[in-house]
Amino acid sequence: MSRKPNILYFVADQMRADAQHYLGNRAAITPNLDRLASEGVAFRNAYCQNPVCVPSRCSFLSGLYPHTTGHRTMHFLQNEDEPNILRTMKEAGYEVIWIGRNDVIPGTRTKTAYCDEYYDGLSADNQRDRCIDAMGSVGHGHNVSSGSARAFDPDSYSFYLGETPAGAYGRADEGCVDACLRYLDRYAASGGEKPFFVYCSLAFPHPPYGCDRPWYGSTDRSALPPRIPRREDGPAMIAETARKMNLDPRWPEERWNELRATYLDMVSKFDGQLGQVTGKLRERGLYENTSVFVFSDHGDYTGDYGLVEKVQNCFEDALTNVPLVIKPAVGIACKPRVTPALVELNDLCATLADMCDIDLGYVQYGESLLPVLSGDDVGKDAVFSEGGRGFGDRPSMELGHDDPRDVYWPRISTQHAEGANHTRATMIRMGKLKYTMRLYERDTLYDLELDPHEQVNRIDDPAYAERVARMRDRLLVWYQQTADWVPNRRDLR
Repeated sequence: MSRKPNILYFVADQMRADAQHYLGNRAAITPNLDRLASEGVAFRNAYCQNPVCVPSRCSFLSGLYPHTTGHRTMHFLQNEDEPNILRTMKEAGYEVIWIGRNDVIPGTRTKTAYCDEYYDGLSADNQRDRCIDAMGSVGHGHNVSSGSARAFDPDSYSFYLGETPAGAYGRADEGCVDACLRYLDRYAASGGEKPFFVYCSLAFPHPPYGCDRPWYGSTDRSALPPRIPRREDGPAMIAETARKMNLDPRWPEERWNELRATYLDMVSKFDGQLGQVTGKLRERGLYENTSVFVFSDHGDYTGDYGLVEKVQNCFEDALTNVPLVIKPAVGIACKPRVTPALVELNDLCATLADMCDIDLGYVQYGESLLPVLSGDDVGKDAVFSEGGRGFGDRPSMELGHDDPRDVYWPRISTQHAEGANHTRATMIRMGKLKYTMRLYERDTLYDLELDPHEQVNRIDDPAYAERVARMRDRLLVWYQQTADWVPNRRDLR
């Protein structure tokens, strides 16, 4: 290539891998993702490093694991000296455009070190051509009260909204996409002296579950895959949160199906917005030299195991197996396909460094995915996800949401309780086995080949004892390799 590739990150919030048509969900309507997957590589086994927003984003924007820098809660964002790929790309000569969700940088800190322009999708500044050094942390843009998210069933905590008025719920995403389209128009018109890195991070399909037409009602309710049932011996966090949500077994499957289909409607809207952006890239002659990355920070239960939303310390594939599609720029070797390779979201920083020929300037723990793009389906020998807390670790409880009328009360109140519920836990997947070590309760082992819905805990099965021992050893080596990170500075003393 004569110049470095442009980069587009198009990021969903809380979108699970099995909500994609290209990965086999025949109820899902994702034509733009399907097309992108046919032109690049779709990863069937991509895993996030934490099942909630802030720790996951701090990980995939740095290449470090959540435990490496202490990101175990929604309320601890990055320190100033922590690595961040946005800042690295800007320092490497890219024009960095940050659009949408934050969940990484405190609102008291200027964003000028991280990007050239920032748009939140909601503020009046979003109507101007340039929004430099915008401050503040953009939220979900939902503006939906806890009461309205429970109106479908006031005796439960469903997060269900259903059909919403046009231009209301989800308008922040619409503003973000508009900002992205206007930037691409301006970039193409100016001739673009620098390559760009657009980080466009949307809120959908994060609950509450609702959207406007024409997406609402578009999913064929009769084509939904079966819902995964509750387990008898699952982690305490799931059992207690499900009890407080008071949904299963009260709800008939017809009601569950409406909620689940509405979630897929939201995925379809996200897909349509992706189509607007990739269409603009094609229209402006930018598509060939742009590497497009589409992924999500984590997944969502969406009715599986009797739950909605997510929890901090459980690692079912519904939460941790995320969509990842990479369409590389022309000149980067690519064998289009769906790959079974095991990969992690924190591999993205190393991939950008390799793809754009830049020096990250710090030790990080991801691996470049360029070999997988070119045809290697081996991937990593192990992938990891982690969460939860120890006894007395109040900052990781996520204080607040104490009112039982609050839609987040079932999960947050369970996190506040001392005991096994919010135990520290770490998941490792090797091959088809998924092992989770838990600090205060029984470990779990699921054989995904025999039991893809993770129903039968085989941790005490002697037939698996040798493989469990190997996974524990691999977990120890991983912790030794990634236990801490030394900032690139020398303090005076």
